Amino acid sequence: MSTKYALVTGATAGIGLDIAKELASQGKNIILTARREDRLREISILLKDEFKVECDYVVADLAQFSAPDKIYNFCLENNYIVEILVNNAGYSINKKFHETSEDEEEKFLRVLGIAVIALTKKFVPSMLEHRHGKIMMVSSLASFAPPSSGWGALYGPVKTFVNRFGDAININYRSQGITATNVCPGFTVTEFHTASGMQDAMDKVPAFMKKDSKTVAIGAVQALMKGRSVWVPGILNKLLAFLCNILPTSIVIKMSSSLAGGRYE
Repeated sequence: MSTKYALVTGATAGIGLDIAKELASQGKNIILTARREDRLREISILLKDEFKVECDYVVADLAQFSAPDKIYNFCLENNYIVEILVNNAGYSINKKFHETSEDEEEKFLRVLGIAVIALTKKFVPSMLEHRHGKIMMVSSLASFAPPSSGWGALYGPVKTFVNRFGDAININYRSQGITATNVCPGFTVTEFHTASGMQDAMDKVPAFMKKDSKTVAIGAVQALMKGRSVWVPGILNKLLAFLCNILPTSIVIKMSSSLAGGRYE
């Protein structure tokens, strides 16, 4: 017997974990995927006990070419119907472009971009069959801003690409019951910055610009369920996204440099 599930990538910490909790609180069965089996097992038990939903997990590293197939086949073998796909997994490389190897950049692009395409491509046919599906792309406010100089040259461009990919899904499949929601958080307090070696820069960001991941997750899931194309949390972030779209790049860089912890130094 098939059961409907929400699949969340990068689900062991931060926004991904809080999105999984929020979906579970709404009675959604959950499939977790990330690299750390101990954390996946622990969170799976927590979600089942706290929210009384079904929860399973599959260990996968999206930097590996085979990971999307592994995740998809796991769902297929267990008769899990993925009606909600949350493409959340991500990180940043805190080095200058010339300091990184091609292998580093290729793995980065695979996690943040290629795996997003691959997983979406694998699960859309089933969504089309059921004429229902919701896809979340966890992007970033950086997708609207000029690429940074110190926080990984490709991070902003990849997130911009993810936004356009979400737009493409909506244009092609909204009429058939499938929607994509580009979630574009600003500075969010999670393990992301520590894991990416950017905690010092994050510490320089004014407190009024930071949001906690639970608040972001609740808003993101609400936007997903409403089928919104783009969601930016908070009035300030919405204003910044708007200004990034209308102001000259030079002014956006000066403005961001004073607020974003040396993003353009």
